[in-house]
Amino acid sequence: MVLTGYSWLFLSAAFLSVGAEITITPQPAKPSEGDNITLAVQGLSGDLLAYNWYAGPTLSLSYLVASYIVSTGDETPGPAHTGREAVRPDGGLDIQGVLPRHSGTYILQTLNRQFQTEVGYGHLQVYEILAPPVVTANSTALVERRDTLHLTCSSPSPAEVRWFFNGEALPITIRLGLSPDGRVLTRHGVRREEAGAYQCEVWNPVSVSRSEPINLTVYFGPERVAILQDSTTRTGCTIKVDFNTSLTLWCVSRSCPEPEYVWAFNGRALKNDGQDHLNISSMTAAQEGTYTCIAKNPKTLLSGSASVVVKLSAAVVAMMIVPVPSRPMEGQDVTLTVPGYPKDLLVYAWYRGPASEPNRLLSQLPSGNWIAGPAHTGREVGFPNCSLLVQKLNLTDAGRYTLKTVTLQGKTETLEVELQVALNLPSSHRDQRHLPEPEHGTG
Repeated sequence: MVLTGYSWLFLSAAFLSVGAEITITPQPAKPSEGDNITLAVQGLSGDLLAYNWYAGPTLSLSYLVASYIVSTGDETPGPAHTGREAVRPDGGLDIQGVLPRHSGTYILQTLNRQFQTEVGYGHLQVYEILAPPVVTANSTALVERRDTLHLTCSSPSPAEVRWFFNGEALPITIRLGLSPDGRVLTRHGVRREEAGAYQCEVWNPVSVSRSEPINLTVYFGPERVAILQDSTTRTGCTIKVDFNTSLTLWCVSRSCPEPEYVWAFNGRALKNDGQDHLNISSMTAAQEGTYTCIAKNPKTLLSGSASVVVKLSAAVVAMMIVPVPSRPMEGQDVTLTVPGYPKDLLVYAWYRGPASEPNRLLSQLPSGNWIAGPAHTGREVGFPNCSLLVQKLNLTDAGRYTLKTVTLQGKTETLEVELQVALNLPSSHRDQRHLPEPEHGTG
């Protein structure tokens, strides 16, 4: 009897017996897509007439890959043949360039000369070469303790997933926020220590592929706002500064992003363009007081502040007169400041020239008002700290100015200063003064 095509399939049902010895093993054991593999068979017995290979869970014609006649070597493709399969004389099945869709159950059915059949079962798992997954986030900039983070690892492959944080395996504390399949990371009330680079990795026994990092920023603060002087924290302290010396106050805080800064002096805002430092170029009594730094975070909408008290050092006891600016020009204003003026002042008087009544410019009374004297031109203003403002200087304002003070205890003190007023030349004249001397030719 000669068997051709599928004719013997219909006879096999009457003589079917399950052979426990037949084993089917993929070679290599863990193939990846594109590999050439063999489903090797062991445990065949008897004088065999034919083989049937099925790619499916049952001996159904729709799963038939190929039939093979041992004596002639004839092979007949079945409905499940993909064009890559070939039956070997020893019963094995070669598959060229396997694909993930070749994964599944394979059955070998044999027929011997007594028309008895045996079957063996095997399983093939073809692992795909994984493409890099992609991490997406609901947002990459979140506010600490307020916002929730959602990271999703997307991959078309049903591979295992693991996460990395700043290049290292995800810490257990963060790993607790993973979904059961490991593909979604959720963190409620995200913390600043969770800011950084996140990646996910998909893997199977033959392939590993990691995503590009996605960087998470967590906004927080400002916290621990402090004022520094020369890298020394001065918050809540009194800073004593020598007269006419410079002072720089720095405002620092723990904040992300860097906060915006506002400075205030004795409760009144200063113009400082949002800088983190404040410069006092020349310390005088007029600059004594409380300096406050306010740090505002535009992302968290939180703010914090710190204050210091700045005073002239105790070494400044002698009263003096200091023009500001020191060499004013014609048309400018000048302030004759008086560092070290008596704190128990009763009254003071400014004079043009020596301290004599006809030359009196003005007097400051305990009530805080000042009274103009005979030498007052209408351009002079007095202040409670003994300072005298002279506005819109002209050349005739140059010369001696005298200050006379009287304390509550009746102590009298007199100081003099020579005010110099520079000529305000037109710019063309000033330029000519700096022109180089003409060169003399030799003829």
